[in-house]
Amino acid sequence: MFWKSTLALSCALTLGAPSTVFAQQSDAGTALAEALAPERELLFSDEFNDGTLDRDKWIVIGPDFWVNNEQQAYIDDPSTIAFRSDVTGADGGALVLRPMFKPGADTKAERNAPFVSGRIESLGKFDFQHGRAEARIKLPDNVGVWPAFWLLGNDRWPDTGEIDIMEYVGEKNWIGVALHGPGYSGETPLVNKFFFPEGVDVTDWHTYAVEWTDEQIDFLIDGHVTYRVTRPMVENYGEWRFDNEKYLILNFAMGGAYPFKTSRIEEPYNGVPQETVDAVKRGEVEMLVDWVRVYAPKE
Repeated sequence: MFWKSTLALSCALTLGAPSTVFAQQSDAGTALAEALAPERELLFSDEFNDGTLDRDKWIVIGPDFWVNNEQQAYIDDPSTIAFRSDVTGADGGALVLRPMFKPGADTKAERNAPFVSGRIESLGKFDFQHGRAEARIKLPDNVGVWPAFWLLGNDRWPDTGEIDIMEYVGEKNWIGVALHGPGYSGETPLVNKFFFPEGVDVTDWHTYAVEWTDEQIDFLIDGHVTYRVTRPMVENYGEWRFDNEKYLILNFAMGGAYPFKTSRIEEPYNGVPQETVDAVKRGEVEMLVDWVRVYAPKE
């Protein structure tokens, strides 16, 4: 989830139906994934129903990691990586990634982050090349947050490619997607914003997915393709680096480059306004993940 240009092409998907229909379709995200199962091999899944993190599937990133001037230190702690069984709309339990306001807790003096938060990855546990990855996610309405669901290659960034399936900076009517690789990283041209129809936003449950082949990458929300990048599009800027294995990442960052360049908010923290700090203090800010699933390529 390295920083992407906010001068992205804006795309409002015209569905030919009222926003209420979109909302009804978004509620069918679980059914969509289950409908795929008989037709395609399920390579990986975590339903987050056990109340604890499955360490055979995930690793937890710690405080040494730091990019993009983000305003959090990642920690392996139940305060930032939790599970709930009482989440309305979830199928069973849900993973909870949430920031906490903990000034002075950061062990990295040069960062001195005011927040701690959670990040899990399947690095070294599971990766895949081509297919469909999707997660059912509910996001908060708070400016300056930066939660994301994405894929990363197993070697040096950006040489082995990055696929950002969903990232969000706190403007609840849109989410971003992007690709990164050599020659198209940072201020990448291969980035897009999806704007939800009126009456629908990120605080609803949605299934965010990528369908990835050796010739194109489709980004989907609730079964609708919202953006497509083809191999020739990528090769206008650099080499196609999407014929290799990538692993899964779910994280909740705070502030930093993308939120700041979207809002230009500087105080009290880079990209994070005071009202979001107050919401974090009240325990209101969290990313809920109902499940994550990966399917083999279509035959």
